[in-house]
Amino acid sequence: MKLLIINGPNLNLLGKREPTIYGKKSFEEYFAQLQTEYPGITLHYFQSNHEGQILDKIHEAGFIYNGIILNGGAYTHTSIAIADAIAAVETPFVEVHISNIHAREDFRKHSYSAANCVGCITGLGLKGYDLAIEYFMS
Repeated sequence: MKLLIINGPNLNLLGKREPTIYGKKSFEEYFAQLQTEYPGITLHYFQSNHEGQILDKIHEAGFIYNGIILNGGAYTHTSIAIADAIAAVETPFVEVHISNIHAREDFRKHSYSAANCVGCITGLGLKGYDLAIEYFMS
């Protein structure tokens, strides 16, 4: 099984950015942990602060991966283009949010991309990525 994790803007700052919300572990540290925990799965990781690069990665990967885990960051709440890209490809997506977007500012409560994903995991910290992997394994 081949899975891709795509993280959007500001998620390159995990471990440094608002640790009370996002935790103290960098995503690179966490990704190494995931690779150890799931040795039978080929995991790839992509992060970008640029919407066009995320779109290009979805187009590139959306026909060759078994699943894509997407944390679109702020683009979740603003990007119709990313939602359209998810709808245009064959690979199923699970949307993940580290914080509970429904318990935060009003603008964070709407996800343009969720309707085109098979599921959405929110508010469980980095554990949400594990749960998304488990979903694709089932």
